[in-house]
This record gives sequence, structure tokens and C-alpha cells, in this order.
Amino acid sequence: MIETEKRVREAVRYLGFGRNEADERTLELIQQSFKDLEQESGPKSICQIFDLNHTEDGRLVIGQMEIQSKSLSRNLKGCRQVVLFGATLGAGVDRLMRRISLTDMARAVVLQSCAAAMLEEYCDECQKKIAEELEEEHLYLRPRFSPGYGDFDICYQEPIVRMLNCAKTIGLTLTDSFMMTPTKSVTAVIGISTQKDRCPISGCEVCTKKDCEYRR
Repeated sequence: MIETEKRVREAVRYLGFGRNEADERTLELIQQSFKDLEQESGPKSICQIFDLNHTEDGRLVIGQMEIQSKSLSRNLKGCRQVVLFGATLGAGVDRLMRRISLTDMARAVVLQSCAAAMLEEYCDECQKKIAEELEEEHLYLRPRFSPGYGDFDICYQEPIVRMLNCAKTIGLTLTDSFMMTPTKSVTAVIGISTQKDRCPISGCEVCTKKDCEYRR
């Protein structure tokens, strides 16, 4: 992965600047943080396609996992298959963030935001590759939808991690409270549709279509 303007903008957004420009010192810290992260990160991902069933009482059934979530159901409307997805930047990023937090909290805050932006960029890259393969079969992806969005409870991290065997495949595990280790990791459900909807990979956070029925 290489540094991009989009990545920098995302880091600035995660830092809470909103529409305001970051000061020169912050931009310098961002640039240095991305360089440090590039050296320490070891991004890995795993994905697998599962059939999706919509029950009459509103549940979603993916393999042995049953989900009760109105927001996810809305996102997956019309889908009969999903991609279960997991990704991580690796344990090296956690070690780097712990080390920096002991000596420089300002830099540690910037590093956290840059790591979040890097993870998002990596997930976008992975999703784009999946989409390109599926489009050859005239199938199209919906936006990623992760446990913790809307009423899609964070506890669903556990069956996704288990179904993808994330501990073995990408070194991703969960704590008893469903937090991921390494921390800069993500799991998600991605709907597969026969309809090509305008759903940008950049996600609902930056999309201006507020009334989209697939919105997270």
C-alpha cells in the first residue's frame, strides 16, 4: 500500500477536523505515522461466500449463524448470498502503537487515526478485487457492513471469526468482550446482488444519498 491523498484525508477525518484543514505539524505527524505503519504492518485478509436465507420472522441465516438486525436486513435486501470478510493490519501495528503511547501521546493519537485510515484503505482494496471477480459472473457487491453498525450487534464478531477460521488464516482472535486482537482489524458481511446498485466502496459515511435503502 502506498500513501495517497485519500488516505491522508481519512486520517484527518478520524482526528476530528471535520471540514477544517489540519495544521502543518499534524500533517507532518500523519506523514511520519504512515511511514512507520508501512514498516510494521502485515495486512492479511480472508473471505468466503455463503448462502443467505431471509426468514419470515425477519431473521438472516448465514450458514449456522442466525442474525436479528433490521439495519443489516435492509442492507442485504434482495441478496441470496453474502461474502463474510475479515482483515487485519497485524500484530506489529499494535506493538508500534503501544510503544509510541508510552512516550508521545500526541503522536500516538495521530498514529491511531492513520492506522484506522490504512485499514479502511486495505479493506477497500480487498473488496475491489472481490467485486471484480464476481462481476465476471454478473454479480455485484453491497457496501461492507460490520458488527457494531446500527443494530447489528458486536457479538456477531464471534461467529464470523469462527466461520472464517480467522485465528488460523490471518491471526485474528477475539477477547471475551468481542474486541479484536490485533486491534486494527475488521470483520464484515458484504451482500452479493444480481442488481448493480450504485454503492461506492468508500462507504455510507461519505455518500450523500441519505435515503438509500441499503444505507448502514
